[in-house]
Amino acid sequence: MNIVIFGSPGAGKGTQAQNIVNKFNLYQVSTGDLLRNEINNKSQTGKKIEHIISKGDFVTDDIVNSLIKKIVTNTNYRNRIIFDGYPRNINQAENLEIILKSDNQSINFILYLKVSRDIIQKRILGRMICEKCNKTFNEFKDEKQIEKHACEKKYLIKRKDDNKESIITRYDEYMNKTKPVLDFYSSRSYFYEIDGNEKIEEISSKIEQILTV
Repeated sequence: MNIVIFGSPGAGKGTQAQNIVNKFNLYQVSTGDLLRNEINNKSQTGKKIEHIISKGDFVTDDIVNSLIKKIVTNTNYRNRIIFDGYPRNINQAENLEIILKSDNQSINFILYLKVSRDIIQKRILGRMICEKCNKTFNEFKDEKQIEKHACEKKYLIKRKDDNKESIITRYDEYMNKTKPVLDFYSSRSYFYEIDGNEKIEEISSKIEQILTV
């Protein structure tokens, strides 16, 4: 199956996407990772991406779409992809359908984690990330897990942009950009809006129920 998952920064999208990957043996496609990989591989496309980013510009849809197409048409990932952070706009959404259709594939589930801005703010302000293993904690809710964490506390850091002003800006920007894409998908029978305000385990359980119907 192919899945698209949506959620604003702090909605828990990454955590849920990883749970789905592990539970259903899917391949997670993140546009950010794809761009970074191209840069690290020093490919022609990677050099172009690095040049665009260095000027403070956004990478064009054409470049992103071409990288997505490589993954979609790779037989190793066929019909077992979860798209995380793509599509970001209507052009990308329409392009994804064209790519999938041309390879006789389709989107089977669209999951949208809907979370209020207040909850997002509390989650992100308390967020701590382990530099060593990349695990995420919340300093207000995960005190016991933080104490028992195998890596040393010195590896737990806060992101510089995890502040109140940045959170509000990122949330509003995400909602403004994503609303047209959600409207594009929302009338489809395989679109599921999930209450992302609940606990991680409850959200995971609901998603598993949806995907195993």
